[in-house]
Amino acid sequence: MTSAFRREHDLLGDRDVPADAYWGIHTLRARENYPITGRSIGSYSHLIVALALVKRAAAEANRQLGDLDDRRADAIAQACRDIEGGALHDQFVVDVIQGGAGTSTNMNANEVIANRALERLGQPLGAYAELHPLNHVNMAQSTNDVYPTTLKLALTFAIEELLDAMRTLQQDFAAKADEFSDILKMGRTQLQDAVPMTLGQEFRTYAVMIGEDVERLREATALIREINLGATAIGTGINTNIRYSRLVTDILADLSGVPLVPADNLIEATQDTGAFVQLSGVLKRVACKLSKVCNDLRLLSSGPQAGFGEIFLPERAAGSSIMPGKVNPIIPEVVNQIAFEVIGNDMTVTMASEAGQLQLNAFEPIIAHSLFKSIEHLAAGCRTLSANCVRGIEANRALLAERVRTSAGLATALNPYIGYENATWVAREALRTGKTVSELVLSRNLMTESALAKVLSPEVLTAPRAV
Repeated sequence: MTSAFRREHDLLGDRDVPADAYWGIHTLRARENYPITGRSIGSYSHLIVALALVKRAAAEANRQLGDLDDRRADAIAQACRDIEGGALHDQFVVDVIQGGAGTSTNMNANEVIANRALERLGQPLGAYAELHPLNHVNMAQSTNDVYPTTLKLALTFAIEELLDAMRTLQQDFAAKADEFSDILKMGRTQLQDAVPMTLGQEFRTYAVMIGEDVERLREATALIREINLGATAIGTGINTNIRYSRLVTDILADLSGVPLVPADNLIEATQDTGAFVQLSGVLKRVACKLSKVCNDLRLLSSGPQAGFGEIFLPERAAGSSIMPGKVNPIIPEVVNQIAFEVIGNDMTVTMASEAGQLQLNAFEPIIAHSLFKSIEHLAAGCRTLSANCVRGIEANRALLAERVRTSAGLATALNPYIGYENATWVAREALRTGKTVSELVLSRNLMTESALAKVLSPEVLTAPRAV
């Protein structure tokens, strides 16, 4: 009768591990030690794929340097390819938040890859005399160079998904800007009527804001392509061949398709988490600006009778359990909440980075968790904002036209022609009497009807004067 367990050993003693588990004793202890979030590292697919790529690159480098035989190197490489293809992600079971600077993540990877490789060699799981998680899979490595390298590579993959979502949202706002390019409305400053603009100009701004953040995110991504693989424990490269760091980085760049470069100083790179702080700051910038845009959408669509009522958002759900007919701006609201979370995640990353000591930062797991949450949720927020809100926005054309026609703010456009004092009188009198700016200007013969019509034309009201 086959046993349901196999016996494994570590420095603390012997433990029984489920016989069919690809993970081993180190992972078992981590599961017991870190029942924190209920979310395992296996749920971050980019992280697991990046781990497999790092381990495959290390095996190939060690093979080329003559430190790992072909038989074991081939088995490790094939196991890694399986994981890169989506296999065994459910075997990466340690909690994403963990002590030990990510050691449990590295151990989990070493054990899963080793056991998959043993299976490929026709050996039973746990037959570590044939192929060992630490002696072979972890050869020339430490958690302290594997984990940050893996994190940077995984973040690069995740950011591409966010960039795709942001570009789609940018395009959707740009399309609305084109659709609304002929619609005049009153702009506002401090929520007070200001001067005319087009609704297209307002929506074009949102497209530009998102486009700028796409570029900032690309810049931040470039900073995380510098890795410390080959640093091992503290950056001195102990237990590695002098050629290893450059070789393994080149192999990893080739395998991943990401232009990775080795850090100039591996001791500095092993303890410095500045690139993560920079990235987190850019994600916070993205969140702040997206939230501002969503604030605008909620204001502009407020009503339907007692609010701004200038645009109509798509109706996505009933808005109240007590108020019949009420529909809320639920999509902008959910993006607002994502932004609040990202801002909080940035504080977590900041505190974790600051808390590093001497040659290592022990808090990269919470940095990883925070950054992945921010990236994933921002991408999801951009996608739902595009699909479920922006594409279906409609303009309240009649209301916007009437507000421009009756607005006292038109007086600002008359400053160069009738002077500030006369324009002030016109604006105040319009508010007092309800008469239009045009009626008041003509009643005092401040301008001719033809001259006034030219000044108050859309092309003049919404752009600098032609020289």
